[in-house]
Amino acid sequence: MAFLALLVGSSALAFGPWMVREAGVGPVAAGFWRLALALPFLFVIARVIGQPVHWPGRALAVLIGFAAFFFAADLAAWHAGIHMTKLGNATLFGNVSSFAFAAWGLWLARTLPSPLQAAALALAAIGAALLMGGSAELSVRNLHGDLLALTAGLLYTGYLIAVERGRGSLAPLPLLFLSSAFGAAMLLPLALALGEQIIPADWTFVFLLALGSQVLGQGLLVYAIGALPPLVVGLTLLTQPAISALVGWYGYGETLSALDWAGAAAIAAALVLVRLPAKGLRGAPSAAT
Repeated sequence: MAFLALLVGSSALAFGPWMVREAGVGPVAAGFWRLALALPFLFVIARVIGQPVHWPGRALAVLIGFAAFFFAADLAAWHAGIHMTKLGNATLFGNVSSFAFAAWGLWLARTLPSPLQAAALALAAIGAALLMGGSAELSVRNLHGDLLALTAGLLYTGYLIAVERGRGSLAPLPLLFLSSAFGAAMLLPLALALGEQIIPADWTFVFLLALGSQVLGQGLLVYAIGALPPLVVGLTLLTQPAISALVGWYGYGETLSALDWAGAAAIAAALVLVRLPAKGLRGAPSAAT
């Protein structure tokens, strides 16, 4: 169930760049609304399923603060990059965290990858490289967008590690609610300082961004992080570039080449391999329920 939740959550997150482009507000403001509008939904869902939000102890609050900082910085950089490059590239570079988080899991387990895991990592890397094939043809302005998305991916790694640590002692929805609240409080002053448009003319896409990316996508991701090894989580997140490339093709006419399709197939094969039984990788820490 955790792996299925992760696949669904990752797929929902892949539609985020499209929603950001259509939000009708500045990139940082879009990040603020993504977090702020999700809060009442997360609060109600948490109470309904028996995970009421409560203030954690000081040490856990500091950890959540770090998670919120990394996530807010990730959203600010990534949303800016989304407007400056292709949807597939923005998602791909933003998901450099997939490999970084997988490496963190292997370091945590104090082990080298098994042959199956090594093959999965190699296939995922090849698939990512194939999906990036069009980057060399991009303009300088779009390359700036790629760099912003890459920076966002590194920041997102910090967020994933903080969430993984927090899931050992806090249920997923309270953790997500608190980190979202802290992150929203960080993003609104930044959006105002940058002079961005804050209020959208049409609320449709900011609500879809909040519900799809934060409530559904992040909600399922935070749940899955408490039940799956980082290697599996990291590689599964690489489904996002392939889905975003399809969204870019459908919504904006961004070309999909044979190499793009081959890259998506390689990532799919990597997911099959990484789910096969293998020894030597420590499972995820037990999570609060």
